[in-house]
Amino acid sequence: MIDLLIVGAGPAGMGAAIYAVRAGMEVLVIEKNPMCGGQILNTYEVDNYLGLPGIGGFDLGMKFKEHGEKLGIPIKEAEVTEVVDKGTGKLVRTTHGDYEARALIWAAGAEHAKLGVPGEEELSGKGVSYCATCDGAFYRNQTVAVVGGSDVAAEDAVFLAKFCEKVYIIHRRDKLRAAKSLQDKIFSMSNIEILWNTTVEKIGGKDRVETLLLKTQAGEEDQLAVSGVFIAVGIRPDTALIRELVDCDENGYILAGENCVTTTSGIFAAGDVRQKPLRQIITAVADGANAVAAVEDFLLLN
Repeated sequence: MIDLLIVGAGPAGMGAAIYAVRAGMEVLVIEKNPMCGGQILNTYEVDNYLGLPGIGGFDLGMKFKEHGEKLGIPIKEAEVTEVVDKGTGKLVRTTHGDYEARALIWAAGAEHAKLGVPGEEELSGKGVSYCATCDGAFYRNQTVAVVGGSDVAAEDAVFLAKFCEKVYIIHRRDKLRAAKSLQDKIFSMSNIEILWNTTVEKIGGKDRVETLLLKTQAGEEDQLAVSGVFIAVGIRPDTALIRELVDCDENGYILAGENCVTTTSGIFAAGDVRQKPLRQIITAVADGANAVAAVEDFLLLN
């Protein structure tokens, strides 16, 4: 039995691993993908991570991996199939064997809900974005679209309208689900236009997003020229395998404070899986550090 298992090699998981190894813990990171980085691997350019402006998402993931390798952090490529709380230990079963540790940090991340339309995957990071605060600044004085009708979609539209020439909100219903205060803000901004009862059928472009194929409920189709499209139709935390062990909110986010301590002794949550107001690379890395500080306290007492 080792000291700490970390599930996920994104910013939270690798941040935790680095702090844990430096604290003298015996650590293993389990990651289902062949690369470190999590969601940032799908980001064309990262411009808000301190000290590395303009770095590509893939390159940043490689830097995380190189940092881990320099410290000798073992990373096992495997998919978790089950998590068992054995009291004094946490057993993680995977497609490539079982592993047990005195403590577990769940840093499996989250996935943005997709539209599932042609062009979305091909142009992801090339005009297709799921984070306006991450990528919005790249579209200054350009025309963009936001897909969705939630608070997040409304906030994205208001944020983008501050520096974009034109922002379209594309919503499949005839009214927004966003809070009234956000709707009032949207309706007060002259460069935001809402396309009601409309869906995106295809995202077009050769090397970058150029057009959206739209379809109304009446069956009419039209092309909309845009430089970018921000998809805000929900996010799904990767917590399905652990929800029976820790308390989560109605959306599946693990209930844990800034110290990343969950409701189950010895299990900690870091990064996008945790209920929190802001999900960014820098806050995920911070979660990793905070989680390890809590793990240290836990190991001293158990």
